[in-house]
Amino acid sequence: MSTLGERLKLARERTGLKQTQVKERTNINNKTLSGYENNVSEPDSATLGVLAELYGVSYKWLITGEGSMAKKSSHNLTEKDERDIAKRMEKMKKDLIEGNANGGLSYRGEPMSEEAIESLLEALEHAERIATLANKKYTPKKYRDKE
Repeated sequence: MSTLGERLKLARERTGLKQTQVKERTNINNKTLSGYENNVSEPDSATLGVLAELYGVSYKWLITGEGSMAKKSSHNLTEKDERDIAKRMEKMKKDLIEGNANGGLSYRGEPMSEEAIESLLEALEHAERIATLANKKYTPKKYRDKE
């Protein structure tokens, strides 16, 4: 990959995301993202960091094209983390469905559709994973490997 735009597009496609899904998760306008991928404009370093995190790729690879595309992380989710996230997501899903059944869940004054609820749950799961990984930074090393 010779250009930043090509690397951005490849990374997005490898994660299976469409530009509209990236917009939903990052608030980067579709036109802006398209400009990045077509080398019309370049994102700032903060935006590159957000995209690297979303796509799960190395920031260095994204900028330079050198090294491994895969993000090196010393903080991976353990099986216990995955189980805990799954439990929290199940509770959130139950709460959302019950709230919707009681007429309490709406978006812009309209009841939320099943698709909207699934999209919301997907975003919440992504946030849970990021929060879990971020909180691992503050766990003392002697406790990190315990499940």
